[in-house]
Amino acid sequence: MAEPTSLRRMPVQRRSAERLSRILDACAELLDETGYDELSTRAVAQRAEVPIGSVYRFFGNKRALVEALAERNLDRYVRRVTARLTAVPEGDWRAAMDAVLDEYLAMKRTAPGFSLVDFGTQIPVGTSDADPNHRVADTLTELLAPRIGREPDADLRRAFLVAVESADALVRLAFRLDPARGDEAVIAEVRTLLRSYLAEVLA
Repeated sequence: MAEPTSLRRMPVQRRSAERLSRILDACAELLDETGYDELSTRAVAQRAEVPIGSVYRFFGNKRALVEALAERNLDRYVRRVTARLTAVPEGDWRAAMDAVLDEYLAMKRTAPGFSLVDFGTQIPVGTSDADPNHRVADTLTELLAPRIGREPDADLRRAFLVAVESADALVRLAFRLDPARGDEAVIAEVRTLLRSYLAEVLA
């Protein structure tokens, strides 16, 4: 796992890395249980069974803690998509986009804290010039460009940004309608929208 850039210090020893992982796991669980407003570094320390000083060794406040969780989510998402893409034929952008959407939905349904934080879009984390959807679009551009036979240029990046922003809004609607799984009819529309739009811009 890439270490979150919001850390005060990077873990050096394995024991320290494991402690950091426990802290982020505890943060994710508490977000599901209490929400962001009620989240506290003390509660995270108690859930992770670490001294409060261990939390502050890595994070200045709960905002930094949640930013790190969002960064870890993105790292895990990229690894999941990358693994899925190994079975996708070169040039099959439809199957590639299905993998992108399917893995996002899988994390939305199963990953603790993800429904609130995902990559930082649901609560006020980060700054406006570090918008999570821009980071996702940049990541997908670099990841998918060689697989679909395109240069990772500004046009492709813009296309993926539009796709990510559109899908993000509709997936949030799907999970408002069905918080546990996401409304299947809306998710089907998301897939149709992505395929229709990208068929135009990737042709």
